[in-house]
Amino acid sequence: MTDPSEYRPDPGSVPVTPGVYRFRDPSGRVVYVGKAKNLRSRVNSYFSDFSALHPRTQSMLTTAASVDWVTVANEVEALTLEYAWIKEFDPRFNVRYRDDKSYPFLAVTVAETWPRVSIVREAKRKGTHYFGPYAHAWAIRDTLEQLTKIFPVRTCRDGVFRRAAQAGRPCLLGFIGRCSAPCVGRISESDYRKLVDDLERFLKGDADRYVREARLAMESASAQQDYEEAAKWRDRLGALEHVLERNSVVLPDATDADVIGLVSEALHVGVEVFHVRSGRLVGERGFVVERTEDLDESGYAERVLQRLYGGTDDSAAVPREVLMSVLPSDSGTVEQWLNGVRGSSVSLRIPQRGDKAALLATAETNARNTLARYTAKRSTDLTARTQALQEIQNALEMRESPLRIECVDVSTLQGSDTVASVVVFEDALPKKSDYRTFRIRTEGADDLTAVSEVVRRRFRTEADREDGRYPTSLLVIDGGPAQARAARDALREVGMDRIPVVGLAKRMEEVWLPDDPQPVILSRSSEALYLLQRIRDEAHRVAVTFHRRRRGGRVSESALDTIPGLGPQRRSALLRHFGSVAVIRAAEPSEIAAVPGIGSTLAQVIVQALASEGDRGE
Repeated sequence: MTDPSEYRPDPGSVPVTPGVYRFRDPSGRVVYVGKAKNLRSRVNSYFSDFSALHPRTQSMLTTAASVDWVTVANEVEALTLEYAWIKEFDPRFNVRYRDDKSYPFLAVTVAETWPRVSIVREAKRKGTHYFGPYAHAWAIRDTLEQLTKIFPVRTCRDGVFRRAAQAGRPCLLGFIGRCSAPCVGRISESDYRKLVDDLERFLKGDADRYVREARLAMESASAQQDYEEAAKWRDRLGALEHVLERNSVVLPDATDADVIGLVSEALHVGVEVFHVRSGRLVGERGFVVERTEDLDESGYAERVLQRLYGGTDDSAAVPREVLMSVLPSDSGTVEQWLNGVRGSSVSLRIPQRGDKAALLATAETNARNTLARYTAKRSTDLTARTQALQEIQNALEMRESPLRIECVDVSTLQGSDTVASVVVFEDALPKKSDYRTFRIRTEGADDLTAVSEVVRRRFRTEADREDGRYPTSLLVIDGGPAQARAARDALREVGMDRIPVVGLAKRMEEVWLPDDPQPVILSRSSEALYLLQRIRDEAHRVAVTFHRRRRGGRVSESALDTIPGLGPQRRSALLRHFGSVAVIRAAEPSEIAAVPGIGSTLAQVIVQALASEGDRGE
């Protein structure tokens, strides 16, 4: 572990221009890359107040042994260089992508004399155009089979091509008309290039033109009683329609757009991307981003855009519109960068109504499902569960693994209608039959009083139980050291002080022991922190659900209807999360911003709008 003060640069030596900086460990490996509008301000911020930094940032600083930087002309260049360095060095403290399986693409090797089309799952190479990605390999194989009936471009490898040229006879696909057989000179280079260009135009969405041409050619041949030629065009028309059936129309105005839905939780961001060309859905992908950097939702939105468009040399890979559920904080700079990649104007925005907003809502739903599948897979993995319990045992210096963990969460509205939940996880899995909810009896109880009451009521008769279940191994409280002490004192009152207690603070995801002035810092990517966060979130969900059921419809929801930028999907997400408008009104902006699809900017708008409604006496 290093001391950041030992390698802190002289503040005056850092330039005030835009640039990119990198922290290196003692062996010279890059551990973190970042960019800044003002390098001096950003770099110096790491060394001003160590205790105020995010635990992940603190860990990065004590791992690093030096920092260097490169100045650039503007913020767009900084964005480009930052991505290049992240891709080159793969720093351990930058964003990590999980469950980003290798999706299949159709690749056209346009740089070759005789381009070929193939299915690939590889990193993008220069001189190759990619179409997709496709969700299923079987679908793209079927698509390629139909396309070669219409556009007989070669699919063979270079070795097969050379052997056919040497032998002077084509392969089977050439004999049956599924390849134009450039290997034996059946087609000129210019005509073959036109065939490749037609294929690419079709894949980019210009499909209706080829359908019209095929239908007219079929009808013309039939009118001239050339039925053999008419049959060929009929088969081509059928192949075209078969391919188009797989690419449904999702936007009626022939839009070229990528639609990106992001859904955040404490440790991960779920991402779903729909690729729409000429109004048709031509590809999609979903993946999970691990929240390893101290960034808000806007920061992760920028990271996603870097990943999607930073490594391409194909201007067509960037569409005219990029529609997102969360925009980068400096969307103007990102737009300029995208303009440079595309070579023409790119619009980056959040659609508010109509078909595009509806498609974005679908992308958000898919992103939420991607995240749910990832977390479910992780939570049911026996190895991961065992590792999580072992890590908790080691971090808290427990004698045994915590096979039964209980968690308390309190839900209130300005001190009224206070309720609480206790959820139970056994062997790192929820045991819903043991969940309990409580109405707080103490009038006007604050958070500490409510925690104390719930713990006393929950464990008062626990010492006499002999029902064969696991004894409670660990009690988790949603909160910091004060809440943990209140729970510990309540356990002592009922004679259950053998149960260890920790508090899990939301802001920094720190684990607090009742009498320790310093938190226990778990790695942001650890199975232990993931399990504790999942238990805490489940307790919060149960408490909020109970609170909403108790309050019923006593507070009107109409106050949300007139807030600019807050559509039906986001209103529903807010009400699902908080339960009522009154609870939203009492929430902090950071709590509102944490709801998927809201973000910090819209959260401030919501707070101000609800405050003004309250001032008018709603």
